[in-house]
Amino acid sequence: MAFQLLLNFFIAVVWMFISVSFTASTFIVGFILGLIMLWVTQRFIPGRFYMSYVWAVFKLILLFFKELFMANIQVLLLIIQPKMPIKPAIFALPTTLEKDWQITLLSSLITLTPGTLVIDVSEDSKTLYIHAINYEDADDAINSIRDTFEKAILEVSRS
Repeated sequence: MAFQLLLNFFIAVVWMFISVSFTASTFIVGFILGLIMLWVTQRFIPGRFYMSYVWAVFKLILLFFKELFMANIQVLLLIIQPKMPIKPAIFALPTTLEKDWQITLLSSLITLTPGTLVIDVSEDSKTLYIHAINYEDADDAINSIRDTFEKAILEVSRS
């Protein structure tokens, strides 16, 4: 990925020299041309095309903002009710993530989402213990996190 990015910057700089124009717009045109060239020749370059990583990170960020918005609405609806019918609980989330940065990212995304908080990670880093402010069903909560955040993190780290 780093090689492809550096190659794309090199192509953009070469384009600036060929055009004899050293402006930002010329660099951007060269960068886009380099991106197209790399996409066309991606089967000859080892590794995954680097823009797929960028796209996966962008999707993860959009997913987080969507989940953040939905969780804020859910918490708002809980707290404006007169009797606050909350059912707090702690549940265990077994994870398939293996690397420390993946588990840290998942923990951070869960904690930053209102209504949930990662309170502990097991010694073998295979289970996250999560506190939820309104706990309905363990399987629904686990599947929701797996289908959203964990799936997106795996997509970002796929090689």
